[in-house]
Order: sequence, then C-alpha cells, then structure tokens
Amino acid sequence: MKATVHVMLKNGVLDPQGEAIRASLGTLGFESALGVRQGKIIELDLADGTTEDEVTKMCEALLANTVIESYRIEMGA
Repeated sequence: MKATVHVMLKNGVLDPQGEAIRASLGTLGFESALGVRQGKIIELDLADGTTEDEVTKMCEALLANTVIESYRIEMGA
C-alpha cells in the first residue's frame, strides 16, 4: 500500500524558496509566473491495512510542521 503526502506552507507564511524560483523564472523570461509556492511530496510504502488515520498521525508527529504547513494525504494501492 502507498500513500502520498503533499506538504505546503500555509497561506500567509513567507516562502523565500518560492520567491527565489519566481524571480529566477522572471530572469529567464517567464514573466507570467506572478507567484510561486514551493512544497514537498513524501511517498510512503506502507504495510497492508495501514489506515489514513495512521498516516495523519505520522504527518502530525513528523512529516509536517503543522504550525506553518498544511498537508494533504492521498491513499493508494
């Protein structure tokens, strides 16, 4: 079983990496990128029977800093 966790900074939290990417895109001529937010994707290989609740607990304990980050879980086969 697999799970994918998408972690992003919450709205309103400064994203210096996203701003650096946006500025670099502008330097390369891609002026249409008005804003960039950078996040991370974590892929988990899980034991059969692992529940989304267990993955949520993993996110809350380690995978996301819930003070400044939000996360979304996708459970798969």
